[in-house]
Amino acid sequence: MSDLSYQSGFANHFASEALPGALPEGRNSPQRCAYGLYAEQISGTAFTAPRAENRRVWTYRIRPAAIHGEFSPYAHPSFHNDWQSGPVPPDQMRWSPLPMPSPETDFIDGLFSMGGNGSADAGTGIGVHLYAANADMTERFFYSADSEWLVVPQQGRLRIATELGVLLVEPQEIAVIPRGIRFQVHLPDGVARGYVCENFGALLRLPDLGPIGSNGLANPRDFLTPVAAYVDREGDFDLLCKFQGHLWRAPIGHSPLDVVAWHGNYAPYKYDLRRFNTVGSISYDHPDPSIFLVLNSPSDTAGVGNLDFVIFPPRWLVAQDTFRPPWFHRNVASEFMGLVRGEYDAKADGFLPGGCSLHNTMSGHGPDAATFEKASSADLSKADVLTDTMAFMFECRATIRPTLQAVRATHRQSGYTACWSGLRKHFDPTRP
Repeated sequence: MSDLSYQSGFANHFASEALPGALPEGRNSPQRCAYGLYAEQISGTAFTAPRAENRRVWTYRIRPAAIHGEFSPYAHPSFHNDWQSGPVPPDQMRWSPLPMPSPETDFIDGLFSMGGNGSADAGTGIGVHLYAANADMTERFFYSADSEWLVVPQQGRLRIATELGVLLVEPQEIAVIPRGIRFQVHLPDGVARGYVCENFGALLRLPDLGPIGSNGLANPRDFLTPVAAYVDREGDFDLLCKFQGHLWRAPIGHSPLDVVAWHGNYAPYKYDLRRFNTVGSISYDHPDPSIFLVLNSPSDTAGVGNLDFVIFPPRWLVAQDTFRPPWFHRNVASEFMGLVRGEYDAKADGFLPGGCSLHNTMSGHGPDAATFEKASSADLSKADVLTDTMAFMFECRATIRPTLQAVRATHRQSGYTACWSGLRKHFDPTRP
């Protein structure tokens, strides 16, 4: 079976086998599995979680996941969960794209931590990272015991080989890798750059549609899950693990991507952001960004997200007597934005594909001076058609505490706040 076959649907119960008869009939853990395989369950939620929220997968594999050597600390110069314990400046911050590395650097070694909040231990919060890589992961594999990973490529495709099958993900697509699932990343285009959000909280899910109705936003059928594609390979490999905010390495004598068959609803998946069914105002006012919500990790407070993944895709703006770009605003939520393609309609320049910005709780932000002047005098009898764009936002209820390396990074734009300095005073009490 092709290692790039997919099954369609979101959080459905899937069944997949790479060899006929590898899935047992009528039971999960028979006395003897076909082909001499081992049965192993991976639970992504508590055993007793309600059925609608319960996530688990049964795997039938060549060797159990317990077979590897002892773990020892693995030093990584730029990937961590050190959010700093001291004061966090309320400044708006923006960064240019993460520079490509010159030495050979794979996906894991190319990670650069930008900030975050909470922790795996607390079971809430997020971690925000960038990646820039120019080499395949060949002799090592990785899994996070801390978090679910949301991967947003910006440049170059990623071939993510997981225990449950292979995802080929290109820019303007995303991939979600569940906590604990082992994987390896290859770069079909030689280089790759993008964004990663670690989710320490409740698993990502599709938001309720409410008044929108039964159709709109992201459709479940467009989420693709891989089919079984096992690797039976022995050698001297490394198994890297992220556990309690630190990286560890253990020797392993075989490929852990050796699942021959599986069934369940705890699996990696990908989604093409270009399939998002955008909704918006056709009368007046620029709607809230919640209408662009793709995936949501709920918190313990109803209606408040631990993580909201929001996109700003190609769309029409037709509202009349309205300031069409995003208005000036301050939020209780914190916003980390990235740009995958084209231009973002709230910034005239400086916000580049591969770049990012951070606007924390109650820090004022909005369109720059050039965008404000242009939008204020635009001809609203014509539609604004945004075609070449794809921006996104990681939004969460807690402050995103920037890492020290992000604050001091050479690719940080030190003069970012100057983009608002050209906003002139227009007030005239004699002219209503």
